[in-house]
Amino acid sequence: MSTPAVPSVLFVCVHNAGRSQMAAAFLTRLGGDRVEVRSAGSAPAETVNPAVVEAMAEVGIDITAETPKVLTVEAVRASDVVITMGCGDACPFFPGKQYLDWKLDDPAGQGVDAVRPIRDEIETRIRGLLADLGVQPEARA
Repeated sequence: MSTPAVPSVLFVCVHNAGRSQMAAAFLTRLGGDRVEVRSAGSAPAETVNPAVVEAMAEVGIDITAETPKVLTVEAVRASDVVITMGCGDACPFFPGKQYLDWKLDDPAGQGVDAVRPIRDEIETRIRGLLADLGVQPEARA
């Protein structure tokens, strides 16, 4: 009896410092080991946005150890679902992948008050994505 493959999701935004980091953290928390999660940026920043780190800490998710990563062709090729967040044409395209574009406000330069609604919208979309993938979300810690 073969084990079904674990779906792989790649989140991409320009700097990999805000939206894609939050999305990856929520999917990791809610999907557990039933989903493979990657995030990357077409022009990665040096560090994750501190307001994003603070907003995620408010919901019990620590992303202080995360660092922005550069988008690679290999990461796209290895992913089943590629979710872009405003990186436009910077993403390589491969047939057979599912591509989604989530229009979300960019938290760059914003304070934590502006980041909270973006964080909450991302969590809602992640829960919908899990349902689409047939993965039951884990209970919130």
